Amino acid sequence: MEDLAIRDKVMALETAMRQREDVMIGDCCPLKHSFAEGLYVREITVPAGLLSVTKIHKYSHVTVLLKGTILVYEESGPKKIEAPALFITPAMTKRAIYHVTEVVLTTIHSNPDNEEDIDQIEERVIAKSFDEDGTIEVKAVEDKACLG
Repeated sequence: MEDLAIRDKVMALETAMRQREDVMIGDCCPLKHSFAEGLYVREITVPAGLLSVTKIHKYSHVTVLLKGTILVYEESGPKKIEAPALFITPAMTKRAIYHVTEVVLTTIHSNPDNEEDIDQIEERVIAKSFDEDGTIEVKAVEDKACLG
């Protein structure tokens, strides 16, 4: 069963992180973008010791942990995930993730029109807030914290 109080705690963590001067906002970890017929694949390499808050995705998608260990705090409860692991990220999920080791994480998204403009793809798949009113802009963050 989902715990919406966890969602509130993850949102509060993001708010607190945004108030720190040592938190950089933007896609700060190395990204690799790949395309296959009808698919967009995003691979990110995250250093050990980084705390991140994920983007809110409008649609469910496949997530593959190729390397490393993460501690995840999400609505379905806390969990430890070790590579190799494949799981489905449900739509409208927001997670806090502590990267115990260096991590390589891949997400696979539907791309029915074979769009290759990353900004257009993100506009399609990323929600700005849980109610889609645009009040929360979610981006990746650098140094020992990441909002992404």
